[in-house]
Amino acid sequence: MDTQDRLIEATRELLWERGYVGTSPKAIQQHAGAGQGSMYHHFTGKPDLALAAIGRTAEEMREAATRVLDAPGSAYERISAYLLRERDVLRGCPVGRLTMDPEVIASDELRAPVDETIAWLRERLAAIVREGLDRGEFTPGLTPDDLAATIVATVQGGYVLARASGSTDAFDAGVRGLLTLLGPPIEPVLHF
Repeated sequence: MDTQDRLIEATRELLWERGYVGTSPKAIQQHAGAGQGSMYHHFTGKPDLALAAIGRTAEEMREAATRVLDAPGSAYERISAYLLRERDVLRGCPVGRLTMDPEVIASDELRAPVDETIAWLRERLAAIVREGLDRGEFTPGLTPDDLAATIVATVQGGYVLARASGSTDAFDAGVRGLLTLLGPPIEPVLHF
């Protein structure tokens, strides 16, 4: 891995652990094993390096979601696979956590890849919900955009609750509850 990549990877890790404000150029350099000259040779400063790191994190998140959401199977199976995929729940979402960082939110440039990634995920999930509605997999009348927002909110909120309690129980319960609500419509049993 070259110096530029080491700097980006170090920044990604530190942003996830400490947030933007808590990530100093010196900490990045130490974590990457790179000098100040190397950092400023590749990047104009911390915002430029953070933008590269956030962009790479967002890209990896989209790739991971795409692998699950584009896999074969019903809409319910693909959404279920997305919700149940392996993740480090107690660390939280590396993209979602950035929405809590006032410096990131205050910067249109740093916020853009975060916002774009969340919007992309909601659009992709809404498209899958539409497919499921068209195939009769979900209860008629569901609004795809609203359901996609609910899925994203369940995951992101689950991360927050898990981190607050120090346990994955709240995340797991939210996912189980959502999957129960999304389950295939049950045909009424007619008794004669």
